[in-house]
Amino acid sequence: MKLNKILPIILLLVCSISFAQKSKKLDKKLNTKKVQIVDSIRVSKIAGELPSTVIATNIKDTTVFDLKDMALARKKDSLWLKELYKSDLFDDVYNSVANQDYESVDYDELPTEVLKQRLKELDARTPFKVEYNPSLESVIKQYLKNRRGTLERLMGLSEYYFPMFEQELDKNNLPLELKYLAVIESALNPRAQSRVGATGLWQFMYPTGKMFGLDVSSYVDERSDPIMATEAACKYLKSLNSSFNDWDLALAAYNSGPGNVSKAIRRSGGKTNYWNLRNFLPRETAGYVPAFLATMYIFEYAKEHGFKKQSTRIPYVATDTIKVKHQITLDEVAKLTNLDKEELEFLNPSYKLGIIPVIKDENYMLRLPLTHVGAFVNNEEAIYAFAQEEQEEAEKPLPELYEQPEKIRYRVKRGDYLGRIAERYGVGVSQIKNWNGMRSNTVKVGQNLIIYPKNSSRDIAANSTSSKNNSSEKTYTVRNGDSLWSISQKFPGVSVQNIKKWNDISGSNLKPGTKLKIYKG
Repeated sequence: MKLNKILPIILLLVCSISFAQKSKKLDKKLNTKKVQIVDSIRVSKIAGELPSTVIATNIKDTTVFDLKDMALARKKDSLWLKELYKSDLFDDVYNSVANQDYESVDYDELPTEVLKQRLKELDARTPFKVEYNPSLESVIKQYLKNRRGTLERLMGLSEYYFPMFEQELDKNNLPLELKYLAVIESALNPRAQSRVGATGLWQFMYPTGKMFGLDVSSYVDERSDPIMATEAACKYLKSLNSSFNDWDLALAAYNSGPGNVSKAIRRSGGKTNYWNLRNFLPRETAGYVPAFLATMYIFEYAKEHGFKKQSTRIPYVATDTIKVKHQITLDEVAKLTNLDKEELEFLNPSYKLGIIPVIKDENYMLRLPLTHVGAFVNNEEAIYAFAQEEQEEAEKPLPELYEQPEKIRYRVKRGDYLGRIAERYGVGVSQIKNWNGMRSNTVKVGQNLIIYPKNSSRDIAANSTSSKNNSSEKTYTVRNGDSLWSISQKFPGVSVQNIKKWNDISGSNLKPGTKLKIYKG
């Protein structure tokens, strides 16, 4: 195992021991209370805040996580993430590639002869054609002179992503230097989206993503899943290199599509060296390979150029995934784990709405720091119960907004008018007009109208058939001052037309003492 893979694990163990020792000393200072997570959920619902310490209980032993102490330790993580995870990084990198110029740049710190020697060394250890030319020198010096801040931030992000990329590239027997491609594609932002809709660390368009197994739904965009997108990018890059048998051309094809590269080869008279094809490629692609090679050079010689890497406090090897068994939101996970939401979004970028769904035949994962995985797994039942309770307590839409009644088709009869039809079905005149795209109140005999009755289909049946089809019958005795309208208002869902039909009334005069049948479904 390489030293750079062992080192984060050693650091993690040292931090864990140090944390355990500090936890005992700080316990008194922080005035923490130790409670089981099941109780903490109940307490937090009442008190409106999480307790300072959560105990993950196991049959064999008890592990204590002092969340206040961990929150202090992670405060820097949150600031680091907010600084690094800005969209301006993507815009900066994209614009530098798309609008690259190749004018000579004065930068005395890197003499041309030194650059030539270093490029020769790079060329010896990579399958890419890393050869000196004035255009590449111009790009490298522009980056060193004008983009140091951006590059340092990208180096900080690379500490998290590069181990993941290298693992997958190695598995597919691909050059490890391809990891630098994600830097110029997305500025290492898994949610980056270009002006044409390419998304994720490796900037897949929707059709290409689907072709390589990356699905997109209302909840999840697998193009933003770092692992899945990296696997897909490896497959795509391998197929492009097989087609062109040249890594420079494969990179150009990754950017603009294999069709544009093939056209450029034909237009150039059959040339196959990238530098001879650049004038026949789209402008962005013409700057793409120089940007890739310049990025590779600067990352490989970062120390020589005095770059100070912002080391990640969340090494990829210090995280793990949990298969989600019940729908849960990142907000709910943040509440229960005391992690910042920014950190959870950084670790779980493919969930578009911050919701991890549970769907048949899909395995959706929650990635957490190792320090929090055990507590989550040991208390899954209580966590999902809390999440379900939160979701049930959330405000629901009013029934009329989502319960769409059955529609009927009504044929206009002689003597009908919109007011009468609306009254019959318990709806408004304006509603009938909207449903049928009508501008006036005029209706014609034989005209068909679409109506969504206020009453259920069972009530409508009762309105138009005899009383035996109704579930209950009431008798109402007419009093002084009563009218058909005032009586209908006493019974929800009953119209004047209903009362007339049920009691065989043709006019509107009522005598006090008259018994009327009222049906309620």
